[in-house]
Amino acid sequence: MSVWGTIIGGAAGFALGGPLGAIMGALAGHAVDKIREIDVVEADPRITEDGTRKVAFTIGVIVLGAKMAKVDGAVSEHEIRAFREVFRVPPDEIKNVARVFNLAKKDARGFEPYARQISNLFEPGSPVLEELLASLFHIAKADGSLKPSEHDYLRQVAAIFGFDEMAFDRIRAQHTGESGADPYTVLGIEPAANDEAVKKAYRDLMRENHPDRLMAQGMPPEFIDVANEKVAAINAAYDRIRKHRGMK
Repeated sequence: MSVWGTIIGGAAGFALGGPLGAIMGALAGHAVDKIREIDVVEADPRITEDGTRKVAFTIGVIVLGAKMAKVDGAVSEHEIRAFREVFRVPPDEIKNVARVFNLAKKDARGFEPYARQISNLFEPGSPVLEELLASLFHIAKADGSLKPSEHDYLRQVAAIFGFDEMAFDRIRAQHTGESGADPYTVLGIEPAANDEAVKKAYRDLMRENHPDRLMAQGMPPEFIDVANEKVAAINAAYDRIRKHRGMK
């Protein structure tokens, strides 16, 4: 079963609980008051199951994207198209994505409870959380620019996910398509780093962001295009540094 079938089925919502579970319960037609209303995920063996993490990732991108749209003030056609690019949404499930998006926009809670619940499913600074943040960057830049309000929002989400300022700058450089982005920032190292440090940073990033590794840690295969976009940015940055230094 694809991640979409699991989401619409609603069973994972009861395992997740909290605000994500409430959204999924409403989507599936379950009574919201039957779902645990907690802001922090409690220790529950069902929550750590691979399928539930994938559901949390998928719902998390939609919900946090919806909250970002509220910050931005409007949802453009470009952003809607970007959602479809990020999700690889089957045509018959587009309406359900829209339902989750609208439920999240109408929810009076801020983005923080959702971001905290998602964060608690993974290790702080997890590569999977990085891919979720990357999906949000992809949506934010869809209309041609990253607005200051969107930048501030993404910085706050990143902090909840356990990324420091240097990591946030690296992720932004990898995913905003900035013209002339500093290749050292993309690799997360200082320009003064020696050749061996450059090679190590590159190898580490490529290992951490291998699609198979990410999917094993809970990233749904439906999001693989964003991961490939990041790998391409890492490769391009490394090539620029290598050519500039004459590295072999």
